[in-house]
Amino acid sequence: MKHLKNYLKNYKLQSILAPLFKMLEACFDLTVPLIVADIINTGIANVDSADIIRRFVLMLAMAVLGLASSFTAQFFAAKSAIGTSSALRHDLLEKIQSLSLSETDKLTRSTLITRMTSDVMQVQTGLNLFLRLFMRSPFIVIGATILAFTISKSLALVFVVAITVLFVIIFSVMKTTAPMYETVQKNLDKITEATSENLTGARVIRAFSREEKQTETFNNANTKLYNSQVEVGRIAAILNPLTYTVVNTVIILVLWIGAKRTDSGLMLSGDIIALINYISQILIELVKLANLITQLGRSVACMNRIGNVLDTECSMKYVEDYTKRAAKESVRFENVSFRYPGGGEDTLKDISFSALKGQTIGITGGTGCGKSTLASLMLRFYDADSGTVYINDTDIRDIPKEALVSVVCAVLQKPFLFKGTIKSNMLLAKPDASDEEIYAALEIAQAKDFVEEKPEKLESIVEQGGANLSGGQKQRLTIARALLCKTEILVLDDSFSALDFATEAALRESLKTLPESTTVFIISQRISSIRNADRILVIDDGKLVGSGTHSELLESCGVYREIFESQNTGEEV
Repeated sequence: MKHLKNYLKNYKLQSILAPLFKMLEACFDLTVPLIVADIINTGIANVDSADIIRRFVLMLAMAVLGLASSFTAQFFAAKSAIGTSSALRHDLLEKIQSLSLSETDKLTRSTLITRMTSDVMQVQTGLNLFLRLFMRSPFIVIGATILAFTISKSLALVFVVAITVLFVIIFSVMKTTAPMYETVQKNLDKITEATSENLTGARVIRAFSREEKQTETFNNANTKLYNSQVEVGRIAAILNPLTYTVVNTVIILVLWIGAKRTDSGLMLSGDIIALINYISQILIELVKLANLITQLGRSVACMNRIGNVLDTECSMKYVEDYTKRAAKESVRFENVSFRYPGGGEDTLKDISFSALKGQTIGITGGTGCGKSTLASLMLRFYDADSGTVYINDTDIRDIPKEALVSVVCAVLQKPFLFKGTIKSNMLLAKPDASDEEIYAALEIAQAKDFVEEKPEKLESIVEQGGANLSGGQKQRLTIARALLCKTEILVLDDSFSALDFATEAALRESLKTLPESTTVFIISQRISSIRNADRILVIDDGKLVGSGTHSELLESCGVYREIFESQNTGEEV
């Protein structure tokens, strides 16, 4: 909850005015039963119409002033709650973006989505209710009890006993349900995860006819969420029956004892009506307080989950000062080993190699051997567990993030385009790029032709993830976007997989037009994609088992030769 206090500091005035106006409303509400009692005891008893009208007008004025106070309090409470949740959501997103992939992998995507949406909304609702009721409800309960003592001390003692019993009931239920709401939110994480996977993997699910299996998985997660919600709902549902039972019992006692005292002339009938009004007010406020406490239990659990993310420290530190060195080597790995968080064995094991400026380096190997992990380390998505990665003869950990992005650019294994236009996606790489620069990059990436065929050309609409484009078109656009950065090191991670051989050959040929100082890494399982590289690295089970040219590796590396022969290229060795 320490985080919430920091956000409320920006809304001090609203957070103070909201409960104050609610207390003002409560004062008006507490006055009404006394006015009603006077109407009955004086106006009606003496058949004084003028007195009745005067007190009725006063009671009406109290109602109008109370309504105005309520609206004002609601305005300030909503402004504080919405402003706080908006800032909280903004900082949460900023925090997530500042974390390394190691932390986000541990937290998982589904739980981060839930915390950004459902959890923040629960905090907003809880804060809104808290500012409106945390002072009003206790004030009404205590005020009504005190005023009851001014009417009848003996009957007011019944109020004290009833309120004590009600508080025991409410806080017992709250203590029981508070940890259960956290379980509900965790089950909601699983629902989010299942839904996200079904949406993003819809084509794969249909391709393998796995709809029933995925439906079963979703139903299992949904059933767990349902059961946890029902379980906590059953306990929370006890509140209303118990509170109404206690309050109605008090009303019966007041009527029973009050009737005897009225017959004895010790009390007036108007006083009995006032006491009944006060016990009704106490009932309403205690029910509100019970709902507030239930919501606060859920909000606190959600805020703790959000706080866990905000308290997560990024394991990856970036320096601020950096002096670029003149170096012959663009990239150098020295005894690099790496293991993914929560993984068993090392994904990369004692990798060492170097790449000179202007070289084209091919990287190949079997599926899951660690090729993409090698690219991730060059981009510093992760830090090596042991060994060192050098960029331009500088430890990658000693290079600021902005400087690293200006040196290394990559086209990742899975091409991704954002919703917008072709141009807006290109401008992600270089916001001030001209149309001529964009077309030049598209031409090298062999994407210019299909872009110009579209009626709106660069302004053509791109759906989220490039859903309205083919796999080859998406790959060529992401390659063009990377080329627009004009970095010294270009990493193409399996970026030709959706291209036909003719397009791929034309693309590889056009890459030769890049500046001579540009180092290109081509990661691919296709031997045809890397056979003309200046140097080829062969990865097998996380180890570097071969390094050399195509012809050298055919003679010296069995793994490379096996991959080459399995592809049946039909070409001479």
